[in-house]
Amino acid sequence: MDKLKKVPAGTGYSTSHGGVVEGERMLVGYIHKPRGTGSRLHTHKNEQFNYVVQGTLKGSVNGKRVVAPAGTLVYIPANAPHTLVATPEEDVIFIAIKDLSQGIIGKAVDGKMSGPHYERGFGPKAR
Repeated sequence: MDKLKKVPAGTGYSTSHGGVVEGERMLVGYIHKPRGTGSRLHTHKNEQFNYVVQGTLKGSVNGKRVVAPAGTLVYIPANAPHTLVATPEEDVIFIAIKDLSQGIIGKAVDGKMSGPHYERGFGPKAR
């Protein structure tokens, strides 16, 4: 999975990227979030499971606080507003499993596909 071609997995609202394999009804992604970065609040029509392989994700799903270290399975219901960010200590790798009612990318809740979430000190470097 780690050797699959890397694709953006949250264009417009997240730093997530990784290899994705699609079947007839499901997709599986081996997804990477750099430390201190992640997704702004967004939704998608498909339900999703994220199994954290490395690092810790923090954020919220449907208004409920989430802290998910390695070994945790996070369930995201269809259409649930959610945000998940890699903690500053290390990059996160997770396996994403989604039905194919929508692709890998969702939509930002604020309607602005203006970029991902960055924790303080982890934003893009000025040129």
